[in-house]
Formats: sequence, C-alpha cells, structure tokens
Amino acid sequence: MARSNEQPGRGKARGWQRWIFPVLLVGALLVAVLHFGDLKKFAELLSKAHPAWLAVALVLQFATYFFLSAQWWLALKHGGSPLPMNELLPLTITKLFADQVVPTAGVSGNVVLVDRLCAKKIPRENAVAATILAIIAYYISYAVSAVATITILWWRDKLSLLLVGLAALLLAVAAAIPAGALWLSDRGTKALPLWLRERESVRQVVKLVGEAPNDLVRDPRLIARLVLLNLGVFIADVATLVVCLLAVGEGVHLGSAFVAFAMASIVVTLGPVPLGLGSFEATAIGMLRLMGIGFEAALAATLLYRGFALWLPLVLGMFLTRGQLKRTSRG
Repeated sequence: MARSNEQPGRGKARGWQRWIFPVLLVGALLVAVLHFGDLKKFAELLSKAHPAWLAVALVLQFATYFFLSAQWWLALKHGGSPLPMNELLPLTITKLFADQVVPTAGVSGNVVLVDRLCAKKIPRENAVAATILAIIAYYISYAVSAVATITILWWRDKLSLLLVGLAALLLAVAAAIPAGALWLSDRGTKALPLWLRERESVRQVVKLVGEAPNDLVRDPRLIARLVLLNLGVFIADVATLVVCLLAVGEGVHLGSAFVAFAMASIVVTLGPVPLGLGSFEATAIGMLRLMGIGFEAALAATLLYRGFALWLPLVLGMFLTRGQLKRTSRG
C-alpha cells in the first residue's frame, strides 16, 4: 500500500509548526538585543580590517553552508529521494539558525530540518536517516579534529592535562552519541529502562530514530564521505579564522588557528549555551595567546570570525524563518 504523507501525528506536527518559528524569531531578536554591543564591535572591526580579506572570509563561510548542504544532498540521494542544492541551502541556514538560538546541542536544528524535509515530500524515514548520518559524521569529524589538535599541541610543547581532558571528554561523547543513535535505531524502546519507556516524549524520539532504514544509517562508505564533507566545513571555518588574523594585520598562523578553533568548538559542544556566546571567544582567544599571538590581534580576529560565523547565519536565518512563518500562516 502506498504510504500517505498524512501519517499519524502529522496533525500534531502542524500544531508545533505554528509556534516553533515564532519562538525562533523571538529568540533571535532577544539575542540580538542582548548582544547589540557585540554587533557594534563587529561593525567597528569591519571598518578597520582589510576589505579583500573580509571578502575571502565571507566566501569561506558560504563554503561551509555548501559543504553542510552537500551532506544532506548525499544522504538523501542514497536514500532514493534527492533534493537539489538550491533547496537544501536555505534549509541548512535555517538549521544553523535554530541551533544557535535554541542551545540543545543541535537537536533543535535537526527537528526543524526533518520537518522541512517532510514538507518537501521527502519520506520521513529518509529525512530521519539523513539527520542521524549527519550527527554521526559530525562527531566523527570532531573526534579526528580533536586528535589532530592534541598532536599539534604536543608537537609545539603546549600540551596540558586540562586540554587532554577536554579532548578525551569530546572523544567519549563522539563515540557515545553515534553509537547510541545506532543502538536505538536497531533496538527501539526495548533498549530503554521502564521509567524512560513510560515517558511519551522519549517514546516519540525513539520511534522517530527507529524509522531510519538500517542499511542506510550503517553504510560505512556513505558515512566516510559524509565525514570528509564535515571535515571540509571544519577546514573552511579554520581558514576563516586564519583570514581574520590576516585582516587585522597578523601573519599566516594555520596551526594556531586550527588549535584555537578546535578547542573553542570542543568547549561549546560539551557545554552548549545560546550561540556559544562567551565560551567560544574566551577559549579561542586563550588558545591563540597560548600559541604566541598577541592579545589585541587574537581578540580582534576572534570577534571578526564570530561575526561571520555566528551573526551571518543568524541574520539570514531570521529572514528565511520569517518567510516560512508567513507561508505557514497562509497554509
């Protein structure tokens, strides 16, 4: 029998669709108001930085959106329900927007993305599989980056017990989350203790994960290709930080930028806060200082990078979410 798009629970989905986009918009506006000083500082830095390097940084950030969209394109293509890149790019930006506004370690963005993919007639099981695969690729790529970071720090004689501990914790999380997702997709609610099985929200999440086709989420060649794309995102972000250092008059510091970005991302991943505000900047500046870069240059380059990596998708996401809210209201 043909599978209907009007699946059980779809009516409930339409209900939460009506409030999730307004909540995201309100959250974004609140963040913008509370951190208006950061925006003013970013604008001031832009006026003083070298414009050619700023243009390169902008291109590199759009490259991260392309790599992320390519992950979804590849996963959906393997599931037999491809979407063109021009449709996936806005969805990717909306996901980044949701992840930044609602600090749930990526859960909020994935919920929005699955909903938008289903709205585009992608089978729900394929949308869920693409999400699981993206999560697996994300944590594997960050595990690789953590190992590379520790290696660079050891080579430069900058390694400390605290940094090793943070990297080890990230490696543990990077192993546990993908393994947990695959375990739940295979065993379902039977894998959970009784007190968790009795919670409706938990049962719904496990049911959602269980919809993903096993052969798709366990395809090693597909996962390897997705990891490479995620590493492309990581490298483009590191390159953006390098370019921001160049824009404020520093030289090329590839190793320093890699270490600073990786450790700052690890801290934000392990302790999600709205937009990573404060924790990312403090860690990145501290690591750049550790690697021998002056405080003023480290501060200016980090704030420039955050302006591109954080405020750009926030502004773009607000416009896209506002448009989606209008379409939902008309529907």
